Amino acid sequence: MATIKDVARVAGVSTATVSRVIHDGGQVGDACRARVKKVIAELGYRPNTNAQALVKKSANTIGVVTPKLSMSFFGSLACGVEKSARENNYKLLMSNSLYETKSELDAIESLRDHNCRAIILHSEYSDEKTLIKLAKDLPGLVLINRYIPQIANRCVWLDNVTGSRKATEHLLEKGHQQFAVITSIYQNRDPGSRVQGIKECLQDNGLVLPDQAIEEGTANIEGGEQAVKALLGKGHKFTALLAYNDLMAIGAMHALFDAGLRVPEDVSVIGFDDLSIARACRPRLTTVHYPIEEMASYATKLAIDLSDPNAKPTSNTHLFIPELVERNSVKCLI
Repeated sequence: MATIKDVARVAGVSTATVSRVIHDGGQVGDACRARVKKVIAELGYRPNTNAQALVKKSANTIGVVTPKLSMSFFGSLACGVEKSARENNYKLLMSNSLYETKSELDAIESLRDHNCRAIILHSEYSDEKTLIKLAKDLPGLVLINRYIPQIANRCVWLDNVTGSRKATEHLLEKGHQQFAVITSIYQNRDPGSRVQGIKECLQDNGLVLPDQAIEEGTANIEGGEQAVKALLGKGHKFTALLAYNDLMAIGAMHALFDAGLRVPEDVSVIGFDDLSIARACRPRLTTVHYPIEEMASYATKLAIDLSDPNAKPTSNTHLFIPELVERNSVKCLI
């Protein structure tokens, strides 16, 4: 791909002259301007729109930082941001933090360097003090899937406790009394909140979830397989399994099948997120719908509004409530 330096070299001019031609600036003779334009066409050079925006200081650009865009959940998040950005005539820049605090902060600085005044951040590990400071420095910063009371008006988040309670209530209504849980090893708040909702719901119904009924693993298919194998290895008996997310639930079903157990005939399984894989697997997975795309779209509009220098301060909070999606992975025992 040709660069501005390539154009300058072939045309025999400076990069500053090429830049003036691109931006229709003055102080360039007609013959020189024509020559530069001809070289641009011959080389197929395309100006960097982000760089132009920096020069003009008027870019309508929104940035999004997630741990790993290749994961289905974060891909859905990015789709929600992109849809809303297009509707508002904003360009989109995306970056991965790769679950590292330094990479997360570096990504934000890079977006600031590209004149992003509106930024959607899915922060896994940055501490609250750091994020509160960032919010003060960046009026258009919005956190998604995280709640910090001091900057609640910048947080778009999900009620994970209610979501897991709904899943547990569904199993209870189907007559289940023996439960197991596979949860994530990740040290963010979501795993703890979801287990909390399960325990609270069971306690409200006179049941206790023993420690041996809970197994941790990585939040993917392999982690779900390993966690269920560990549960089965301990000899814990259960007719209902609640998984941290859909990927772990799919892995759980694989492990149950390998152990000669059928879903839902022998063990009922519920996931969380409602990814496309939940509809594609067999049996189709009953799960909790995480409206991440809708939340991301909402967060984008909020970030754009907050980035407006004339925006009025607000104390509004932005909480989303998940809903249960019933499919075929839960058996009724009554």
